[in-house]
Amino acid sequence: MTFNATGLLLASFAYLVLLFGIAWATEQSTRLRTWVRHPLVYTLSLGVFAGIWAIYGSVGMAVASGYDFIAYYLGISVAFLLAPVLLNPILRISRAHQLTSLADLFAFRYRSQWAGTLVTLCSGAAILALLSMQIQAVSLSASLMAPETSPKVIAFMFSLMVIMFTILFGARGQRNAGNNEGLVLAIAFDSVVKMVALLVLGGVIVFSVLGGIGGLQSWFTFEPSINPGGDGSWRALALMSFASALVLPHMYHMTFAENPPTRGLTKASWGLPLYLLLVGLPIPLIAWGGQALAVNVPPAFFAIGIGQALGLPPLALLIYIAGLSAASGLMIVSTLALSGMVLNHVVLPLKTPRDQADIYRWLQWLRRMLIAVILFTALLFHELIGQYLDLQMLGAISLTGTLQLLPGALGVIYWRHGNRRGLVAGLITGLLLWVLTMVLPFSYTTELLYQLRLPVSPSEDNWYLLTFFSLSINATVFILVSLLTPTSPEEVSAAQSCSIGTLSRPQRRELEATSSNEFIQQLTDPLGAHVARREVERALSQLRLPAVEFRPYQLRRLRDQVEVNLSGLLGPSIARDIVKRHLGFKPVTREHAGQDIRYVERVLGDYQNKLTGLAGELDNLRRHYRQTLQNLPIPACSVGDDGEILMWNHAIEDLTGIPADEVVGARLAALPEHWYSLLDDFNRGDELHRHKHRLDLRGKPHWLNLHKAALSGPDHPEGGSIILVEDQTETRLLEDELIHSERLASVGRLAAGVAHEIGNPVTGISSLAQNLKFETDNPEILETAEQIQQQTRRVSNILQSLMNFARTGNHAQANRYEPVSLHRCIEESINLLSLSDKGMGIHYRNECPEDLQVMGDEQRLVQVFVNLLANSRDASAEGGTVLISGNTDGYSAIIEVIDGGSGIPADQLEHIFEPFYTTKAPNKGTGLGLSLVYSIVEEHYGHIQVESPADPTTGRGTCVRLRLPACEPQTDTGTSSPNERL
Repeated sequence: MTFNATGLLLASFAYLVLLFGIAWATEQSTRLRTWVRHPLVYTLSLGVFAGIWAIYGSVGMAVASGYDFIAYYLGISVAFLLAPVLLNPILRISRAHQLTSLADLFAFRYRSQWAGTLVTLCSGAAILALLSMQIQAVSLSASLMAPETSPKVIAFMFSLMVIMFTILFGARGQRNAGNNEGLVLAIAFDSVVKMVALLVLGGVIVFSVLGGIGGLQSWFTFEPSINPGGDGSWRALALMSFASALVLPHMYHMTFAENPPTRGLTKASWGLPLYLLLVGLPIPLIAWGGQALAVNVPPAFFAIGIGQALGLPPLALLIYIAGLSAASGLMIVSTLALSGMVLNHVVLPLKTPRDQADIYRWLQWLRRMLIAVILFTALLFHELIGQYLDLQMLGAISLTGTLQLLPGALGVIYWRHGNRRGLVAGLITGLLLWVLTMVLPFSYTTELLYQLRLPVSPSEDNWYLLTFFSLSINATVFILVSLLTPTSPEEVSAAQSCSIGTLSRPQRRELEATSSNEFIQQLTDPLGAHVARREVERALSQLRLPAVEFRPYQLRRLRDQVEVNLSGLLGPSIARDIVKRHLGFKPVTREHAGQDIRYVERVLGDYQNKLTGLAGELDNLRRHYRQTLQNLPIPACSVGDDGEILMWNHAIEDLTGIPADEVVGARLAALPEHWYSLLDDFNRGDELHRHKHRLDLRGKPHWLNLHKAALSGPDHPEGGSIILVEDQTETRLLEDELIHSERLASVGRLAAGVAHEIGNPVTGISSLAQNLKFETDNPEILETAEQIQQQTRRVSNILQSLMNFARTGNHAQANRYEPVSLHRCIEESINLLSLSDKGMGIHYRNECPEDLQVMGDEQRLVQVFVNLLANSRDASAEGGTVLISGNTDGYSAIIEVIDGGSGIPADQLEHIFEPFYTTKAPNKGTGLGLSLVYSIVEEHYGHIQVESPADPTTGRGTCVRLRLPACEPQTDTGTSSPNERL
């Protein structure tokens, strides 16, 4: 039974629609997207490697060369079995720098746009033969299914459908070519279709042609119908298959660019060989079945002929669909991968998207056009050359071309001394030999040989010997030129990033941009405002950084992430050029630039479980010393010469209330003002120790001892210092309490002596004066007695004030300290003064904010303001005004009491706080008021200052300024993040 062309085309179109439906459903369904992350799906997606070879090419080789076809599966199986040392390093580099193709990898490692362009041209030229192989297999199998069908028509229609579905599969998004979850699941489905079709065909052959398991044993023993190999081509085939894991565009794309699950590659290291074993098992059966049935088709298409010979059209159609599936899957993935390479390494270097309003859409349309151009070029190659070559020769031409990329690929991870000059020289030499020995002979002679009906066989031309020769010359030139030419510092840095077991230590340099907003401004010129903002915000989100970032270390991380993302969008060379020109570093001002310790710490943390032996022990020692510093009970921090904070231990977190994650990697200037002033001044100064420095924290004073040690030396040329901060507050309080106790004891003894020596006589005098009221009626004597009593009461008040002064001191009644509203204290003081008939014409203006609070004893603070306001009242003229204002200055509350009196002479200002010193007239004051005020202010860890005259223009008035530690709200931690402060 035969099929018609229309039916085959409809079946082909329906199958491709099914694949697109799977991809589309995956993008819409959360459950299907979770399937994509399964290692089994990832492993099956790697089955794209087999392509049309699994259905047709391997059968033709089995008939011609015996079991040599196994080499095609054996080589890539060995590559995946060596995944820990061969593929995992490439996966790590590709993920870290978002390298979506081998051209990206070469451009990143060898720091050369020419390297990426040359790899792209090599891959493009070689892949044309592989695409032609897929087109030829589908067109010839269709012509066998429908003899009246023209292979040229089928080839054109098939190519047209693949173009349409490739655009739908991979060129619909705007970001980049990677992360196409729908494509991964669709290709995995393709692999299942191929495997099931081959296994079904093999089962049919065993039981319908070879007579079951017993017949298979007899056939295998007595009918050696597969010719033995032995021409050596299998070695070249195994090598090319081994290299395919790294150098074929579609394999690189599915293995590395589509972001496999974490353990996907580990599972695929044995899963893919198992899959290839299942796919390869039916191949000898198909060869034997075709020979046993004597099917009248080329050996490569025995699978189609067997279904027709057995009269099983559904089986023949299943094999055709499997071949269509294999060809379309390989062509879609190869074209997507190659279009990205051409876009990033051929088109964009010639025309940068600087003048495009929407880069994403512009790149999308460019990619669509490139897909069409690549597939139409492949179709043209097929019409001119490919249709005259058999499947094996097309595969050999393609694989030997991509094999020339193997030395450079291995040099990426295994040879740090390889450079761009050696790579380009070796690759050009190998490609010239490939063109001269493989491409040109068949390109010029195929049509003539076809007309003469002469066979074209790869074994007759000893192609495998030429393959080894060109590869050897390529590798030799690569090594020699690399050894004889200098390697740039950029290449050395990239080689360190790519080599196994090495760790680069980037310099801790300062960027010209000081915030993420400046990143957007500086990227607007090359990318446009919309794209620049979108890419910076995307990088911030990936790094989990705040919307506005200022910290130098985080800005360096942000710069690297932006470059990585642009690398996936525009290619590593253009991305590096954009970032280098627009997000540059400031010039290095010292001989040794500091190393990025935070970067090294983060990378070593990622490698912690991978380090063994001496490296593991050294890492354990490093973590031990770091933990020692972190858990040190003394607050400590490490600062670089450029002012960047490198270490911030737990104790200093507790002291400052600032988490390490907020400040490590930031400048000292990012700290709150009081900490910045203290640490920056001490770090810049020459002193190594600073004792009992007072700092107000959260409304209370603290006394700190600071110690500094330099980190510079032979083993640490980048410099820096470590600062220890000792909190001596409790010790200072204890010392003050002791001093206060001694002072109180001495003043108490003095007060007791005064009370004994003066109090008793004064009491006697007062008693005698009172007795005079009962002994005489003489008005003059009674008036004198009253005056005596007034004076004795005055003496008693003086004694009481002296006793009160003796009882005051630092920290008295400290346990009663609580938030106190200064506005309320001033109001109460004004009310107390209004009870007196003295100064009734004085006006008090309380302009202190109602929310201004300090920690203290409210009654004692009222006593302060009563004394200050009374002094201002006494100094003011009738009808004058006393102004009381308040504000905050950092962590201090500033209160000013200003009057309009005559002021205080300059020579008396320095004595006004001395006990018993007064500027008032006799009998108008004791001189203990301001000394009592001074004592209470000191008790509250404040400061008092008197300025006179208050108004320099008139020369009148006095301003008394109090500075007290402000009380913060309970919800406030006393710190602010660096980003908020800046």
